[in-house]
Amino acid sequence: MKDSNHPFFRPLWRRVAVVAVCFAWAIVEFATGTPFWGVIALGFAGYGIWQFFIAYDASEPAKPADTEVEKE
Repeated sequence: MKDSNHPFFRPLWRRVAVVAVCFAWAIVEFATGTPFWGVIALGFAGYGIWQFFIAYDASEPAKPADTEVEKE
């Protein structure tokens, strides 16, 4: 999740899905009796909430300037 502003994460449903999977993983880990990995998964979910909903920049990315030289 190094590049949370990647175009793949632009749709809201994808960001929600990533965080939901982390929460589901944490529930499975706690239910199977491995709380260490459950806490790790909750950490991933918390980091996802921070990156995808609090610090996420929803504005359009800057388009590169037109670098073509006009032909004479």
